[in-house]
Amino acid sequence: MRSDVRMLGQLLGQVLREAGGDDLFEDVERLRLATIQAYEDHSSDAFERAAAIAESFTIARADEVARAFTCYFHLVNLAEEHQRVRVLRERAGQAPSTGSRAQATDTVAGAYARLREEVGDDEARRRLDGLRFHPVFTAHPTEARRRAVSSSIRRLSELLTQHDAASAGGSEEHRARRRMLEEIDTLWRTAPLRAQKPSPTDEVRTVMGVFDETLFTTVPHVYRRIDDALRGEESGASTPVVPAFVRIGSWVGGDRDGNPFVTAAVTREASQIASDHVLRGLERALDRIGRTLTLAADDTPPSTEVTALWERFAAAEPAVADELAARSPDEPHRRVVLVMARRVAATRRGDDEGYAGPEELLAELRAVQSSLVAAGARRHAFGGVQHLIWQVETYGFHLTELEVRQHSQVHAKALAELEAGGAISTQTEEVLEVFRAIADIQRDRGLRAAGRYVVSFTQAASDLANVHRLARHALGDDAPVLDVVPLFETFADLQAAPEILAEAVTFPEFRERMAATGNRLEVMLGYSDSSKDVGPVAANLALYTAQEKIARWAQESGIELTLFHGRGGALGRGGGPANSAILAQPPHSVDGRFKLTEQGEVIFARYGEPAIAMRHIDQVAAATLLASSPTVEERTSRAAARYADVAATMDAASRERFFALVKADGFAPWFATVTPMEEIGLLALGSRPARRGLSVESLEDLRAIPWVFAWTQARINLAGWFGLGTALEAVGDEELLAEAYREWPLLRTMVDNVAMSLAKTDERIARQYLALGDRDDLATLVLDELALTRRWVIRLTGGEDLLKNKPVLQRAVQLRSPYVDALSLLQLRALRALRSAPEQPEGSGADAEQQRLLLLSVSGVAAGLQNTG
Repeated sequence: MRSDVRMLGQLLGQVLREAGGDDLFEDVERLRLATIQAYEDHSSDAFERAAAIAESFTIARADEVARAFTCYFHLVNLAEEHQRVRVLRERAGQAPSTGSRAQATDTVAGAYARLREEVGDDEARRRLDGLRFHPVFTAHPTEARRRAVSSSIRRLSELLTQHDAASAGGSEEHRARRRMLEEIDTLWRTAPLRAQKPSPTDEVRTVMGVFDETLFTTVPHVYRRIDDALRGEESGASTPVVPAFVRIGSWVGGDRDGNPFVTAAVTREASQIASDHVLRGLERALDRIGRTLTLAADDTPPSTEVTALWERFAAAEPAVADELAARSPDEPHRRVVLVMARRVAATRRGDDEGYAGPEELLAELRAVQSSLVAAGARRHAFGGVQHLIWQVETYGFHLTELEVRQHSQVHAKALAELEAGGAISTQTEEVLEVFRAIADIQRDRGLRAAGRYVVSFTQAASDLANVHRLARHALGDDAPVLDVVPLFETFADLQAAPEILAEAVTFPEFRERMAATGNRLEVMLGYSDSSKDVGPVAANLALYTAQEKIARWAQESGIELTLFHGRGGALGRGGGPANSAILAQPPHSVDGRFKLTEQGEVIFARYGEPAIAMRHIDQVAAATLLASSPTVEERTSRAAARYADVAATMDAASRERFFALVKADGFAPWFATVTPMEEIGLLALGSRPARRGLSVESLEDLRAIPWVFAWTQARINLAGWFGLGTALEAVGDEELLAEAYREWPLLRTMVDNVAMSLAKTDERIARQYLALGDRDDLATLVLDELALTRRWVIRLTGGEDLLKNKPVLQRAVQLRSPYVDALSLLQLRALRALRSAPEQPEGSGADAEQQRLLLLSVSGVAAGLQNTG
């Protein structure tokens, strides 16, 4: 990987010389070497020299230097991803005896083996059959890269793979390097900032790229790899034991909470686009598999069911049947699968000869599979045909299960208007039109295509009943089938959740729907606003308690509960390694089902590359399966009881400390001054506004994403750690806390995540940002808590520095930090100029130049730190 980084850095240097001359290259090098020296020797003189270089550039040169460092981070990120893929492929090529990866509990195969030891074969198989992993992609604006930049990086990834395969010094290596130079030049010359915000439809099409390039073909390979590990040589020759356990959800085009640009028309279009993509994918897959089934009828005779399928088609479309028969003489299975490809194409076009739904296609595929088995062609039946079955089971004809989300107050306002009996507003008419859109989607693509309706800021059971009341206003008795999902976000709402749920399930609409689904209920937990509400420590503890209470209530009520985790990519929004978080959940809060939001940069980081996507899905599914094992549940419940007093002390102390900061007079405008929060709102990241209102006088009106994003940009990362030091200090007993860190999964996950967050902070740079606010009291509060938290985290994790227990991650952060520092110095320069400038007419030249430099640096820091909101 170091070799790759060195090579890519050299190629970037060559591009900079060619595009901007030796002077540009030398200016970049001056700042790079100065920030490395400042990072390594920690002296104030070295830091001031680096800051002076950043200040010395003309505004045009600073712009170019910021772009150069941003390009460098894109290349470093590419090299790191490439290395992860390289390692995963090496592991996949190892025999189980050499690496024992197949039995590691961070794989489904290993987790299943562990489960069999604990609960026996039958119960383990039952739990495997019920396994469900349900990521929900959202359009929350946290991906700072333009799509054009992402596409360029993807092309570079392919060239790096070609370079790996080429002989050293040969013509292919030379060709790969030449093409990489061309692509890096493209990356350099591509405007790094979007000219305008994407529309919701643009966001839908962006997410579709992940399905087309990765997920559609990768997910069946995940199932196959697990089946291979579980069954060895039997895999591919008999019925697989692995169910199609992945379901993909989407809020893109459905999430209208605070986004006026997501309309009912957009929701309809989002569903249509997703359906078109999956039907095209199925058509291609059926055509490809069909062409390989060149199995003669003499050796592989068709079943009567397959023969009947062909005869029905031939009677309906004799001309097409004659053409297929001429191309595939005496190859009945091939002909029938090619007919299926044609029927899927007809479904996409909306023609009469298309399928009524995915169930019809599945029945025909299973008929072909049974026919092949009966004829002895088992490897064809459980090979390519099985992959097709898995794809249809996973994606249907809808691809993503589109979910609608709206704020409870919008519903209340709409109902008040409707029940007043007068004219209704445009907003209320739009609320009603959403239910009509859901009904249309369900009619065209089935219940799985749309039907979950998430209610933001659920504070009473009536907030949930309001959804059904509005649906009846919209369509009367023809209202769509709805799974209404409460979203509990604030600290108070999390505490009230069990009582609200107990009342909601008595409503007739809930009872009817639960009876139809086997008493299933879904509940969403918000990580972002709860963290902004009471601080990260108290929020984590409150989320655990809420899950524990909800899970206990569901179990006592005979309800099959799915908890939906509204996590972001950054640590202040519930981010961090998902598998360790799953294993730290309360007993019965997982039970083989894990659903979470995936957004922004996280979507592409986890699902944009096939090998990484396979590993991520396998790892999360393994933790989901293992979380309900007796040993894991016993460990988490025992630790929760053992350290309940510790938790109570940490909760009270951390909240008091957090409130001392955020409830201080003038905190909100101070926060907007010492971070680029206002400017982040100018980045064309997504269609959704950054604030719920126009004022920054109140944190309540600020969304969680810019709250986290802004602290990250200021190199403080406050949203991920503030209050933990005080919480641990309040407990005070280091021996007890060290024991808790070893034995209590919740604390260990929290401390490890904070260690990662703190490693990406920089106190010297943070001081520069905090100085912009002219509030020594608040700046001192932040810096004191930073120092206290750092001391306690180092003591609990062992060693002399942060991440000492994770040396690979520590080294990666250390290698990146000086380069991030360079961008931070350029950002600080722009921020100071903007903060100190007299009021100028909007769009004036000087202001616009500084603003552009700041936004360029924001994009670069996001790339360097690899997380945003």
